[in-house]
Amino acid sequence: MAQEQPLIIARNLAINSLDPARTACDTCNIFMSVTYETLVRLGNDNKTIEPGVAEKWEANGDSTVFTFRLNPSAVFADGSPIEAKDVKWSWERLVNLQASMSWLFEDVKSIESPDNHTVIVTLTKPDSEFLGKIIAPYAGVVNSDVAAANGAKAEKSEAANDTAEPWFLANSAGSGPYTLAAYSPDNELRFKRNDRYWKQAPAIDEIVFRQVKDSIAQAQALMSGAVDIAMEIAPDTAKTIAAPGLVVESVPAYQFLYMALSAGAKGNPPLTQPVRQAIGYAIDYQKLIDFTLGGAGQLIPVAIPNGFPGTEGLPVPEYDVQKAKDLLASAGFADGFEMEAVFPNENYYGVDMATLMQFLQQELAKVNIRLQLKPVTFPVWLETVKGEGTPITASFYSPDYFGSDQYIRVFAMYPGTRWHTRSGAERAKDVTNLREKELLDKAVASSAEDRDRIYHEIALEMIKDRVIIPLVSPNVVLAYNEKVAGMRYSVIQLIPLQELSYKK
Repeated sequence: MAQEQPLIIARNLAINSLDPARTACDTCNIFMSVTYETLVRLGNDNKTIEPGVAEKWEANGDSTVFTFRLNPSAVFADGSPIEAKDVKWSWERLVNLQASMSWLFEDVKSIESPDNHTVIVTLTKPDSEFLGKIIAPYAGVVNSDVAAANGAKAEKSEAANDTAEPWFLANSAGSGPYTLAAYSPDNELRFKRNDRYWKQAPAIDEIVFRQVKDSIAQAQALMSGAVDIAMEIAPDTAKTIAAPGLVVESVPAYQFLYMALSAGAKGNPPLTQPVRQAIGYAIDYQKLIDFTLGGAGQLIPVAIPNGFPGTEGLPVPEYDVQKAKDLLASAGFADGFEMEAVFPNENYYGVDMATLMQFLQQELAKVNIRLQLKPVTFPVWLETVKGEGTPITASFYSPDYFGSDQYIRVFAMYPGTRWHTRSGAERAKDVTNLREKELLDKAVASSAEDRDRIYHEIALEMIKDRVIIPLVSPNVVLAYNEKVAGMRYSVIQLIPLQELSYKK
């Protein structure tokens, strides 16, 4: 039976778009997951691949051709059937509009729809992670007839004439358990239950996200009864929530914060591998977790989330000040050096970046490395790391799907990865590591068992690089009224809205 009382959630919305081909943000992940279904989905264990719009699928021997059979019962919110042409149209539009998430399909050679319920995808090279990529909410299926009637274009030649984004800010055209009811930027995002949902309908009629930017204000809203759930409570704020009838849980999550050393940044000291290793040994990682999160976080060995393929059994980060000093002395820096650190002056997952950088400043001072901290806005930071670079910085990463290759493509040190470019590797001698690319190509062309073993080898190489040094994996705080049932952390959706209900 439907529950008519709206469920209210406090969150800093930070939405860049609600157009399925243009969205790219954490709130977008939530929005896309409940309004636009994908062909396959992630199970409740955050690992298993389960049927979504597709009831069956298969890959050829070298993972270059994937064939999906759509469930004939699947319908959009307007009652029309989901057909293969909709899948082809949705994915081709994502690619041709060239928004930030189009990289998910960068290796797709062709998408065919030989009949209404069959989709065949051919890749330019083997990719055993392809199913993981189409679990990403941005691969959701759009009702192509409805979207096209409102200005959306899927053809590459027509991409510049696509005028659908304003329509998508007020409407949705998917098959998920909820539809978009209303959106007011920096105010609220409102969902309405999809009465034609083709699977088990959600219990709650209406879910409303209210814009509440900071952790303390979210906690106050929860304690006053103005909201039922507060989604972004910092660990130190969580300790202040004491009103009766509220539940506060801290659970391990998959996002992490990292330090990046750019050997080729302008005006840089010589950040050779021994110097980078020394910096890595100079940080007390457990103390950092206690200092920034009150202990509510996990150590993380490599820039791949704990629990993802290939991470089991990796060596934990080591803190050894004497070893750091010895390495610096052997590299000719017994007296240390000065180094500039430009960083985004933001708060990510409960960690204040200024506080984190001050901690790093104090730790590195023990080995005579003197940091000059330069906090900047996120856009200025992004411009800096994409341009001249900064010798040392810190940032965060949250998964788009359950798969380790996305991290290797961002953080490994071979030409073409994001941080190979940002580290200025072409201007430094010992940064590029082509073995990581060789191993990745081998991994995505292998069976799942062999792939995960090779991922482990790549992770060890990334640890040895010492360009990206993970700092902490912050826990997620689940803070909610005890009358809400179904709360759990999801790797992609954060909180699966369709599973929520009011206790009877």
